[in-house]
Amino acid sequence: MIRSELIQKIAEENTHLYQRDVERIVNTIFDEIIEAMARGDRVELRGFGAFSVKKRDSRMGRNPRTGEAVHVEEKHVPFFKTGKLLRDRLNGKES
Repeated sequence: MIRSELIQKIAEENTHLYQRDVERIVNTIFDEIIEAMARGDRVELRGFGAFSVKKRDSRMGRNPRTGEAVHVEEKHVPFFKTGKLLRDRLNGKES
């Protein structure tokens, strides 16, 4: 599912809302998640999962084409851990 499909589905299920308002709500939620992660905060959506940022230390890597050793800088990467409800639904266990 892509963002526009999510917006469309929410708008269809909530006919009292205009699609442009639903789009603004969805965009605001995503923007807030991104901003929180950019600050290094953890975002937890109970039953769904938690978004966090993990730090990867600098290291020596290898160019796969030439085999040459290259320095890879330290970086921060997004990480998602599924919640119990989501894991159970994916494995066919209804709660």
